Amino acid sequence: MRELVTLQLGGFANFIGSHFWNFQDELVGLASDPESDPVFKNPYLNMDVLYRTGETQQGLLTYTPRLVSVDFQGSLGSLSSCGSLYSGVSSAPSDIVTWTGGVSTHASEPHKKNLFLRSLYEEEQENFATMNGTNSGKNDSRREIQDKDIVECLDNDVQFWTDFSKVHYHPQSLYELRGLWMDAQEFDNYGIGKDVFTGGFRGEEICDRLRFFVEECDHIQGFQFVVDDSGGFSSVAAEFLENIADEYANTPVLLYAVRGPDSHMSLRSRKQTIFKELHDAVSFSRLAPFSKLIVPVGLPFLSTSKASTFLHIKDEKPYHCSAVYAAALHSTSIPFRVEPVGPSADSGDVSGAMEVNGLIQMLAGQARQNMVAILDVSMPAPALTGKQGERSLLGSLQPLTPDVADDVEDLQAVESMTIHGALGSGGHYASVPEVKDTVHAMYEQAMSRPMFCHLSVARPPLPIPLPFPSIFGNLVGRRGELLGSPVSGSSSRGSLDVHSVPMAVKLRSSSVVLPYIENRLGNLRRFGIERGAPGAELLRSWGFGKDELDDLGETLSKMVMALDPHSQLSSDSD
Repeated sequence: MRELVTLQLGGFANFIGSHFWNFQDELVGLASDPESDPVFKNPYLNMDVLYRTGETQQGLLTYTPRLVSVDFQGSLGSLSSCGSLYSGVSSAPSDIVTWTGGVSTHASEPHKKNLFLRSLYEEEQENFATMNGTNSGKNDSRREIQDKDIVECLDNDVQFWTDFSKVHYHPQSLYELRGLWMDAQEFDNYGIGKDVFTGGFRGEEICDRLRFFVEECDHIQGFQFVVDDSGGFSSVAAEFLENIADEYANTPVLLYAVRGPDSHMSLRSRKQTIFKELHDAVSFSRLAPFSKLIVPVGLPFLSTSKASTFLHIKDEKPYHCSAVYAAALHSTSIPFRVEPVGPSADSGDVSGAMEVNGLIQMLAGQARQNMVAILDVSMPAPALTGKQGERSLLGSLQPLTPDVADDVEDLQAVESMTIHGALGSGGHYASVPEVKDTVHAMYEQAMSRPMFCHLSVARPPLPIPLPFPSIFGNLVGRRGELLGSPVSGSSSRGSLDVHSVPMAVKLRSSSVVLPYIENRLGNLRRFGIERGAPGAELLRSWGFGKDELDDLGETLSKMVMALDPHSQLSSDSD
């Protein structure tokens, strides 16, 4: 088997991860539920690619994500860093190892479980009692009312990414950065996180956790790395990635550099602008060389973007925005877990298996060595109905990557598209051949087309679990179909109204990402490298010398040159 290990660093990355693993948990449950829609019972989607099997000391079989999550101490809310399955695991030792004087302990009150987490606990207790023959036969007639209360509670009161997580985690998965003595608002730049990974044995402890998951893999296909690069976690990630490159040189890294809505707040002074622009330039130029492919994700205002045409997003809520980004990451990961379909097997359910290395070689392994990909999404994807529908499917794909150019034709573009849960005529789930024929016809009619496009198709749509936010508009139906007239009632619909949605996503290597790279290169030179640059002292305080800054500029310049050899910014001359 070709396993995938996932890494999540930083607050917003873990918000995305929480939704991502909720989707996986929902798929696992639907596949084993005899009463669920048969479309979710797909033998060619191998969830073991993402999950590991285990057993507790009490003999309880477990199925947990192959995951290492890193965040601030206290970011887990009511969840223990040991998870909830292995209660006997001791907590990590204190960082104070040489102090011989008196020690006083000040313990804060533990966070209380919200309504959703309490309902999960009660449901598990009922299931345990049923397995042991001690169930009192309680009536579930109030479940609908309870679910409505849960949805309302989550929409109003989510503070931590664990508040809406329905997944059990292995005790090696959750790592809290201890001893930082600062809050998330202060941990806001590359320099402040530069020594965090190497200090206090943190790097060794995090790498040991990663090693735990890697060593039990039969044949790991890659790392799916999600980092909140808007603050100090970008430098933590750079140190971590450098260690991964040394220890797992032949294992490719697919890196998603994500940004939450608060990272795009308006800047009130020139000093703040320089501070942010230099962080963005340094962060990107340090992360990119350690990943085979980097995908920037996070729009300044998701709510007003074309990607949210049928959604009602509140930008100020990470719980909302992270759900959309997680849905896109779920869809891009589908080819990695598709079992190759032989000629004698049923090919009507899935097609287009691809490993991480295959994706990277296709997108980043061209002659121009492009290392940056754009992520596009259509949520929900339109139905495959007639020529109008065929054209709208391509048009409905909108970028989740910021600062990309519009209406730029790139004849050298390479794309990898994934479509799953597509609805055909009559509202049925379209077969793989139907989707393929539609996409091929769509490209034949398109004004411009990529040099190459790989297509992966699966019939199971994106399941919408109970803790998913109420972000669908009133033109979205129960199975994600786009309605001709709005549904009466609330303008926002959630998991009680929408049970699944068809999805289309696309990763593309294209020169339309040039503005993203050029902005960072230009700002690094203007504010940090040129003679008299106003941010030169700031970069020195972050630990960067002139030679290292020149190397960062050279890295960005080569990326620009690879995409546009005629760009003035690709020149080394200042």
